[in-house]
Amino acid sequence: MTTASPVLLAFDGSHIDGSLFGSVTGFARDTKWLNSPVELWTNAGLGVFAVLMAVGWWQARRRDARAMTLALAAPVCVVAAFAVAEVVKKLVAEVRPCYSLPHDYYVAACPVRTDYAFPSGHETTAAATVAALFLLDRRLSAIAAGFAVLEGFTRVYVGAHYPHDVVAAAVLALPVAFVASLLLGRIGLPVVARLRTGALESVLTASRRAAHAAR
Repeated sequence: MTTASPVLLAFDGSHIDGSLFGSVTGFARDTKWLNSPVELWTNAGLGVFAVLMAVGWWQARRRDARAMTLALAAPVCVVAAFAVAEVVKKLVAEVRPCYSLPHDYYVAACPVRTDYAFPSGHETTAAATVAALFLLDRRLSAIAAGFAVLEGFTRVYVGAHYPHDVVAAAVLALPVAFVASLLLGRIGLPVVARLRTGALESVLTASRRAAHAAR
């Protein structure tokens, strides 16, 4: 007795918001002059979130131990949210739009069938950064939120994800990263406080002169 392949049983998400997806990719077809810049940004743009976390760390050197703990926890929170999203992705097993809607317009190349779409990994990273920075610096978090919206749009524009893949990624990543930030901010505080006066002082604390000038 043979069993059906997991690939053949993969979920078809086009019935949820396939028409909205088609509207966005139709816009991409009508703005081909934007295709290359958007395709470049949708991947390279993730670097912005790494930069924002680095800025958070740099500024935390002039603040207290709690701020530095939250800064160091930020990338860990993003990784935690991404790991949860990957588990969900394997459980749902939603095939990419290019397989369910092969006649739509696509900027990005179609990945292998087992590279599932739900939720969006890129948007998970973006939204998780928003939440991971929220307790550290609201301004950095707000900037990250703006870029996260842009990231989500580009994922649909290039045809990599349905809109619900992007929304689900944000819904999943925001609470996971925020709770992780809360927990790590408390658990790691004593350790970071000790390290700031030890061998890692130069990495975790600005010089007294710089810190005084910052005030």
